[in-house]
Amino acid sequence: MTKEGFYFVETYTENLIRNIKVEKILFEGKTNYQYVQIFENRMMGKMLFLDKKIQSAAIDESIFHESLVHPALMTHQNPQNVLIIGGGEGATLREVLRHECVKKAIMVDIDKQLVRLCQEYLPEWSSGAFSDPRTKVVFGDALKYVEKCRQKFDVIISDLTEPIDKGHSVYLFTEEFYRKASLILKDDGVFVLQAGSTDISYNQFFSSCSRTLGKVFQVVRPYWTFMFSFCSPWGFIMASRKQDPLNRDEKTIKTRIKNRKIKKLVYYHPGIHRGLFALPLYLERALKKGDVLTDKKPFIWEL
Repeated sequence: MTKEGFYFVETYTENLIRNIKVEKILFEGKTNYQYVQIFENRMMGKMLFLDKKIQSAAIDESIFHESLVHPALMTHQNPQNVLIIGGGEGATLREVLRHECVKKAIMVDIDKQLVRLCQEYLPEWSSGAFSDPRTKVVFGDALKYVEKCRQKFDVIISDLTEPIDKGHSVYLFTEEFYRKASLILKDDGVFVLQAGSTDISYNQFFSSCSRTLGKVFQVVRPYWTFMFSFCSPWGFIMASRKQDPLNRDEKTIKTRIKNRKIKKLVYYHPGIHRGLFALPLYLERALKKGDVLTDKKPFIWEL
């Protein structure tokens, strides 16, 4: 059990761990799907861990969620209907709803208990998004939802935990799933996902997701940023049949931010949009070595 005044030990690999001092415990317990820990740290602020792996911290959650959401929504000329897969904290939903053009945002998450815990202990993450009239929350399996869905979306955002052994997200990163998701994406729609670590040692998941998306979409653009709370650079991937984020210049982005009445951004801005897609050589090389992920051969994290 986590104790106040002691250190939470997060194991990155068997060769690398870090200690995070626990100032105040807000919640610790198990939902039907995962072990949840929410506590405060003097430097990071509130922190959320799932199955003892960090998911969010107050100090930079806005960097993560702005990076996940805004490049995709700014690439689309008029996103009105958005599907969010996962995103239990509500911060992805919060960022989507900052775009005034969005008329409907559907969030599908399997863990109802986690969503409720985040609303109670991390209300700053959602900032009222769950009560917005444009929001619809569906509690259930995202794979089944996508298979049965008859609606088409302008943007689909995948904000899922990384696939671990026996985890519920394993088959949501495969070619089969991406093909199913593409069927409920409009012809000019955009798909984006958080794709894990992009550090020099552990980037295979990122590279494999990129190669897998290339089997389904004509345009695939991996990008990244640095996450202080993760102590690692972090990857995202945008995919589309037609839309290319590299074709959006600063003037276009600036106009869309103004027209959609988006204010008080912390990280994303017109000048950084294209810069997010500039990758170091080691990642450019790694992208060529990624595996195609399938239901028969999915990716399982083994750190």
